[in-house]
Amino acid sequence: MYQLQLLLNIPELFTSQSKIDFYSSMFENLDLSSIPEFPSSSPGRKGYSHHALFRAFIVMKAERFGTISDLLDYLRNNLIIAHLCGFDISKPLPSYWTFRRFINEFSHDYLTSIFQNQVNILKNMGIISGEFISMDSTPIKANTKLNNPKSFSKNKFSKDNQPNSDKDCKLGVYSASNDSSNKRYKFYWGYKNHIIVDAISGLPIAETTTPADAPDFEVALSLLEKTNKWFNLKYVNFIADKGYDVKKLYNYVRNILHGHCFIPLNKRNSKNPL
Repeated sequence: MYQLQLLLNIPELFTSQSKIDFYSSMFENLDLSSIPEFPSSSPGRKGYSHHALFRAFIVMKAERFGTISDLLDYLRNNLIIAHLCGFDISKPLPSYWTFRRFINEFSHDYLTSIFQNQVNILKNMGIISGEFISMDSTPIKANTKLNNPKSFSKNKFSKDNQPNSDKDCKLGVYSASNDSSNKRYKFYWGYKNHIIVDAISGLPIAETTTPADAPDFEVALSLLEKTNKWFNLKYVNFIADKGYDVKKLYNYVRNILHGHCFIPLNKRNSKNPL
């Protein structure tokens, strides 16, 4: 134990000081108070800290590891990072199956709460203002052979041809080019991730994932309403593309948020506005 302590006093033998400073600063400003650190109902041994396990998965994403095994190898070879995560490095680190069980059982509600806490911290620091926000969606393709361009399945983009590998995904469409004069579109099976971004800092404020057939403007109405409950959007300036050009959205921003919309006109909606 004494020898281990001596080695840890020379962290540059294992981990660069810049890496140590990076994770120290990140974890110092990470509010995990919404996550119970230890399961209160499980009998027997207390187990590993859920806060430490969560921080470890942040390391996994920051280091761009594709597997839990890569994460474990990294922590074992960089014990000071494991210590910063909150693990007792005088004892064995959690096993692969402990990490796997934690991520499988981790509630998305906890992740949402952590996300909101961090956004409010940035707001209090003046980094996020919320005066100007923008919203858009991005396609997420389901893991199905029907999305493979080389697939020759008959009617692969028919609504009646639901992929067997993913019963929750839906048929969606997205523009094949950023050029507004290019009207080529592509179909896909999957989902859409909708994000509200602080337009000044470029940082996300809120997000949600829906099946690919969910209309962007309907999701915008719901997400703006939910976000306004914990992040004051009063007097906001809302920026979006023509997919959000609907009367309901204009009315919500003007009448409820007392803000303004900056949205290009969608000619398809000019005759029959919602």
